Amino acid sequence: MSTQTQTETIVLQTRASTEAIPAENEPSQDLSSPVPKWMYAKILSAGLSFFVAGVNDGSLGSLIPYVIRTYDIGTNMVAVLYGTTFCGWLIAALTNGKITQYLDLGLILSLGAAIQVLAQVLRVWEPPFVLYAITFCLATLGQAYNDTHANTFVSALNGAHRRLGFIHAMYMAGCLVGPFVATGVASANVDSKWYLFYLFPLGVGVANLAFVSVSFRDRMATPAVLRGSRGGRIASKSALKEIKDTLSTPGVWLLSLFFFFFLGATITAGGWMVEYLVNVRNGDVKSMGYIPAGFYGGAFLGRLILAEPTHRLGERRMIFIYAVLCLGLQLVFWLVPNIITEAVAVSLLGFFSGPFFATGISVGSKIFSPEIRSSAIAFVFVLGQIGGSVFPALTGVIAGKVGVQVLQPMLVGLLGAAGVSWLILPKDPALHQD
Repeated sequence: MSTQTQTETIVLQTRASTEAIPAENEPSQDLSSPVPKWMYAKILSAGLSFFVAGVNDGSLGSLIPYVIRTYDIGTNMVAVLYGTTFCGWLIAALTNGKITQYLDLGLILSLGAAIQVLAQVLRVWEPPFVLYAITFCLATLGQAYNDTHANTFVSALNGAHRRLGFIHAMYMAGCLVGPFVATGVASANVDSKWYLFYLFPLGVGVANLAFVSVSFRDRMATPAVLRGSRGGRIASKSALKEIKDTLSTPGVWLLSLFFFFFLGATITAGGWMVEYLVNVRNGDVKSMGYIPAGFYGGAFLGRLILAEPTHRLGERRMIFIYAVLCLGLQLVFWLVPNIITEAVAVSLLGFFSGPFFATGISVGSKIFSPEIRSSAIAFVFVLGQIGGSVFPALTGVIAGKVGVQVLQPMLVGLLGAAGVSWLILPKDPALHQD
């Protein structure tokens, strides 16, 4: 997953896209709404899309030490990679609303998958650092189109909390696999050819593009909004009203704040963990490269195992309890100077933070009105991803001046802020709570 920023047109779905992405909230949907054609193929395709994004995001932390040495740069320059990631989300935020007026769901997903493939093609030959940085913008732009719309599609299905748990577990599965493959390739030779790792996400990305094209082949048509200028004007006014209504809803901003801090914490941890363990704890880079896999593996299991009990015991209550546990485990990671203990703490931190994302989307789908639900969830998703770019970049800039040990107070602050922002979410009596 990656990052973005507010802005007016933020990845808001227009009314054209709500046709492409069913609004899970109609009261009648639970009982009588038709099941989307090839539904299970579509869900699996969404899961693969998130897996591809996870491989991309989860591998960077293991590669950063090699990137620093290959390009002879400091940690402050690594921040550029997160800066271009931010640009990708920002471009998506500014263009997505318009794209949904001209492309149906299947075409948007295919476009996102194709852009990600292009990014990997440009990485596999040790490109100049400037081009390498630009590929992060491309990869993120593709993720934004692909994953945002896949996420919104799945959130509109019956039993969404389980299906969201699956696709977000697939993201963490990608994050788990990424460090293993990246570290294995990067440490294979004395003269590291770490960039060859990108052959792996390239291959998976091609498979993703093919699967999306097949499973969403019924959603490749031109949207009805384009059929007639009068209809187009009506749809455009409807889209502007939806954007205005979305941005004027306090719950949208409050849930976005939670994701902004939460993704900022997880992506910062995954990105800088290895460099911290190598430079502050004097760990061996070839071994430390596998530590993020423990974090992502824990998150993968958390998203699978904790999804149902979290839903049954109360989503609001349980996420806050998990947030407190994560903060405590982060303090162990910071204050106990033992790599084995830190590795265990990091894995448990990943486990208890696992349900955050899917549960947050599930809660959002319940507290947002049906009229703005698609737009609001997309807005929340993209704005949260901006946090996942801003804070890793900020960590890199500060680390360039005072050292990578700044990672620890940064993570404590972000996890604490995520817990507080979850507490102030608006309540809905339909939720399982209290």
